[in-house]
Amino acid sequence: MEKKTLLVAENIDKQFDLTHAVDNVSLTISAGEIRGLIGENGSGKSTFSQMLCGIYTIGGGKFILDGKEIHARNQVEANNQGVAIIVQEMGTLSGLTVAENIFLGHEEPFMNGIIKNTAAMNKEAQRLLNEYGFGRINAAAMIDQYNFEDRKLVEIVKATYFKPKILVVDETTTALSQNGRLELYKIMDQVRADGRSVIFISHDLGEVLEHTDTVTILRDGEYIDTVNTKEVTEDDLKRLMVGREIGNAYYRTDYGTPVSDEVVLSIKNVTVPKQIYDISFDLHRGEILGFGGLSECGMHEVGKAIFGASWDREGSVTLADGTQINDIPTAIKHSIAYASKDRDNESIIINESIRNNVVLPSIEDLAEHNVLRSKKLTNFAQKHADDMQTKMGSVNQFVSDLSGGNKQKVVLARWMGKGSDILVLDSPTRGIDVKVKQAIYALMQDLKEEGKSIIMISEEIPELLGMSDRIFIMKDGKINGEFFRSKKLDENDLIAKMV
Repeated sequence: MEKKTLLVAENIDKQFDLTHAVDNVSLTISAGEIRGLIGENGSGKSTFSQMLCGIYTIGGGKFILDGKEIHARNQVEANNQGVAIIVQEMGTLSGLTVAENIFLGHEEPFMNGIIKNTAAMNKEAQRLLNEYGFGRINAAAMIDQYNFEDRKLVEIVKATYFKPKILVVDETTTALSQNGRLELYKIMDQVRADGRSVIFISHDLGEVLEHTDTVTILRDGEYIDTVNTKEVTEDDLKRLMVGREIGNAYYRTDYGTPVSDEVVLSIKNVTVPKQIYDISFDLHRGEILGFGGLSECGMHEVGKAIFGASWDREGSVTLADGTQINDIPTAIKHSIAYASKDRDNESIIINESIRNNVVLPSIEDLAEHNVLRSKKLTNFAQKHADDMQTKMGSVNQFVSDLSGGNKQKVVLARWMGKGSDILVLDSPTRGIDVKVKQAIYALMQDLKEEGKSIIMISEEIPELLGMSDRIFIMKDGKINGEFFRSKKLDENDLIAKMV
């Protein structure tokens, strides 16, 4: 029996400055279907879905949902027309409660004239959170009290409680623990069972194959193909994404290579109340030191504490020359770089140009007699953005217009420009396609060979095993295991210390 057509995209087009982000894309999605949407960073998949969801205006073409053409000018209008999205980066608003975020733009049922019935809103939001299995989140609490993952769980409720006809899941799983991912998969399956549809965007091709019915591939903004999930392999999808065969040589192949005895950074008895406790270790010259663990283990807070970004930190972070790192300006001045997992809010200024983002840590170095020359700043930014192979119209383009992978390249370009000797990279390949992953891993190896030192915080066990000289596994805010690079080391060794 042929399935009913739910969504038709006809000749969808979008251009940013000189970049043709989506180029005349047409596709059809059936009711009761989970459609994968994949492509390299900058392929147009997020731009396509964000036009559908009202985040971007449509440059050309039209969307027809359930037989009716839709024109959403914002996410609230898209919701009212039957479309919702869970975005890759932060999608909740600070300064509001959990309940206010869930019902943002849909407060009418709780209004009596101009008076809002806050108690009723909180009660309904808490009912939904409990129903989804997220009852530990307090509907009446300020959203700012919760971490990145919990805020994602709130977004899941916000995007799905009203049962949209089309749910777009844009790289959401990279922000979730395994339990959070399982909950999201259940919700996706329920949407399909109800005869509604999901557009699922992910760079994890194994995840795409496991949780979709069909997959559409975009490349350089153009439609390439739509395939049945059961009829293709990961290698088939990679080839369609990149346009050529791509190998699996992501990771380092060396074993037994000695790491220098020279200590460049010493962390002693570092504690951040309620997050990490009595963390001590030394980082060596030319070492890639991995940190792993389950969600809420404290590994992400370690990175912030080292960079001086935890105001209530106790203990010491000391460079080889005795310099104490207690705040961010001191860290930057003394050649420490930090790339946060929460890229849009903590690593870049999203509504600024690529140029201004890249030059920011190096402003003092670029000034001539306290004067900044525009041409010099532009040339500096251009060089380092080009070195990272950033796909952009120009360095004057706003970072907000870039794909996730290209945003990450801007983050790395700013620290490469600064010439940082110690890099703290938290989830450096989150939301990154296979080709850019290879480039980032190659960059890390080059930096290691130059004598730079890297702390890599990662939720991906293969990444930890593949790139690290040494690995610390954290549990309940403490270091629970230490492992050295070895061919014999496997996932089970690490997992045993995580749980």
